[in-house]
Amino acid sequence: MTDAGETIGSMMDRIGREAVAAAALLARAPREAKDRALLAAAAALRCRAGEILAANGRDLEGARAAGLSTAMLDRLALDERRLEGIARGMEDIADLPDPVGTVIAEWTRPNGLRIQRVRVPLGVIGIIYESRPNVTADAGGLCLKSGNAAILRGGSESVNSSRAIHACLEEGLEAAGLPVTAIQLVPTADREAVGYLLKGMADYVDVIVPRGGKSLIERVQQDARVPVIGHLEGNCHVYVDGAADLNMAREIVLNAKLRRTGVCGAAETLLVDRACATTHLAPIVRALLDAGCEVRGDAAARATDPRVLAATEEDWRTEYLDAVIAARVVDGVDEAISHIARYGSAHTESIVTEDAAAAERFLQNVDSAIVLHNASTQFADGAEFGMGAEIGISTDRFHARGPVGVEQLTSYKYVVRGAGQVRPG
Repeated sequence: MTDAGETIGSMMDRIGREAVAAAALLARAPREAKDRALLAAAAALRCRAGEILAANGRDLEGARAAGLSTAMLDRLALDERRLEGIARGMEDIADLPDPVGTVIAEWTRPNGLRIQRVRVPLGVIGIIYESRPNVTADAGGLCLKSGNAAILRGGSESVNSSRAIHACLEEGLEAAGLPVTAIQLVPTADREAVGYLLKGMADYVDVIVPRGGKSLIERVQQDARVPVIGHLEGNCHVYVDGAADLNMAREIVLNAKLRRTGVCGAAETLLVDRACATTHLAPIVRALLDAGCEVRGDAAARATDPRVLAATEEDWRTEYLDAVIAARVVDGVDEAISHIARYGSAHTESIVTEDAAAAERFLQNVDSAIVLHNASTQFADGAEFGMGAEIGISTDRFHARGPVGVEQLTSYKYVVRGAGQVRPG
């Protein structure tokens, strides 16, 4: 809702001006104040748990009526365990070192100039996201800790949940004596607000972070008038090498695919080395099928079980976000690397092997934001990296790559100290 007489444009401009003013204060705010706000917000999340879950129930009811996919419903749903995870995430962010003012590097020139590279906030960050109400807390908390003001625009399907969570963030800011305009939630589901945030707020917003499906990311990257930290889809791979332990490989593949199928770190393609296909492929494929996962495979995968469907060329490129996986046999680590380079989205890939040389070859030559050895792709998560939380997983190759946490929400400036030096002509 806009204030009486406000257009979408005037409302967004007001939000932008308030965010710029708040960002100037946050950039100078001491760590103690930011941490106090985060801890108070975590306490409010627990205190208001019933209210938040009731709001989420209304969102889920509307989402089911609208025919949202199972993956989208899973992203939207909150329960006591997930809500407690959100509250703990705020506390974990508070425990992190304050990045603002950190000296990244320093050196002295022959002329006596002392130069430091120092972390500074980005300024005002606009976050546009779909379904996930937890992003309201994660993004707000990370921006606060890194000294940035946040303008949050959640999806219409999660509007009630996001508003309830945002109220907790405002409570935390008030308790710490920080401006509540440091974390603002766009109060309308009107899509015009998204367009204005992307195209009309370059005077206020320093960077946009989209988190959602491919169409959202593409729209933001196409329309934004400020820099974007974004990711495309998570077409993630698990490669089972010829030297893989079968039991370990089976457990990793099952977890990577089925722990939560709707997250961007879920595995979408299984690659199995021909050297172990006769011993490893069938048990892993059957385990997936028996767990309720649809498998679409090449000829070798189809030969393992009549339930395996024929894969098409498009399957190798698809992020299913569902209980579906593509499977094929490759000729060793080099062909696995080539397959990932051709079809992957540069998100997260894992190799399962006891061969250290093969593991290093994979880790060094796969050009994705996250590469793992003997671990599930579902560890592609800022909290699992010790970052407290994340705004998203960036597949960009500049500024931020991988989980976007507090450090990734800073830039730097050079501080130069002299003693009267002047540059000779």
